[in-house]
Amino acid sequence: MASDYAKNIVAELESASQLRAAGFFITRRPWLDLYGVNVRPVAPFGSTYSKPVVDSSLIHRCLPDELLFEIFARITPYNLGKAACVCRKWRNTVRNPVFWRNACLKAWQISGVVENYKLMQSNYDSSWRKMWLSRPRVRMDGIYVSRNTYIRAGVAEWKVTNPVHVVCYFRYLRFYPSGRFLYKNSSEKLKDVVKFMNFRSTKAEICHSGRFTMSEDKVEGALLYPGMRPTIWRIRLRLRGTIPGANNRMDLLSIVTSGVQESEVPGPDGDILGVVEGWQDDETHNPEVPAISHTRGLTPFVFVPFEEAETSVLNLPVERMDYYVPG
Repeated sequence: MASDYAKNIVAELESASQLRAAGFFITRRPWLDLYGVNVRPVAPFGSTYSKPVVDSSLIHRCLPDELLFEIFARITPYNLGKAACVCRKWRNTVRNPVFWRNACLKAWQISGVVENYKLMQSNYDSSWRKMWLSRPRVRMDGIYVSRNTYIRAGVAEWKVTNPVHVVCYFRYLRFYPSGRFLYKNSSEKLKDVVKFMNFRSTKAEICHSGRFTMSEDKVEGALLYPGMRPTIWRIRLRLRGTIPGANNRMDLLSIVTSGVQESEVPGPDGDILGVVEGWQDDETHNPEVPAISHTRGLTPFVFVPFEEAETSVLNLPVERMDYYVPG
């Protein structure tokens, strides 16, 4: 009896070990059980569909439409586009015009509510979402960066070698819905500059404040360089995007510096654009400060969101990226 019992135990152990060994070689594919199973489409948010729709997914059973709507109402329009790629129900919910109306009215708040409604109805087929994707706008959720490089001759050693150096510097622009912007020209990396590109920054960080205006896809800005001889810095840009609605590139059309009289200088909150309105590129109001149209450092601006400032490729040193193609 004892020998028969021992044989049964050995046989069971051998079968168990074979099953464990088979588990290492046989890949389990539970999703194969879903083939041939038809899933009923989910009704969009606010649908007038009369028949009740039962959603089998767990997240939709635990997350009612009202709560999903409140969550989407609190995220940025660009994250709404990412959420629309999750599933059909989220895509239908994201297409609710309430989200895009709020985004458009916030992006173009300078134009006013009435003017935005007129443009939406006349130029964009009464669609707020189409207006958001088609109408050019300056993005406020990050910084526009222009990376520029040039070659500088070094000091020859023993008259044998003639070294050269690749010098890299950046132009930074940050825009605000109020029509103001911040500008900084520096060799510091993006991850360091983004921390103090705001109106609370100190004078030691040298962030200049100015005003900008936008007409279709053209952006024009101006600021005042303080000093013994006040100088006005003017910039003209053309806004574009690598994909519809991105608005992540700015072509630098011109940079002009010219002099201004002390009597023309506005106050700290004055409209500097009103001072230079109608000026020509070669016009100056102070003979001691001639008008100069800069032809170097005109690389297009690239938009970098705040959450990507630390990991952007624009932080790479010259040794790893001597030239950057904005695209």
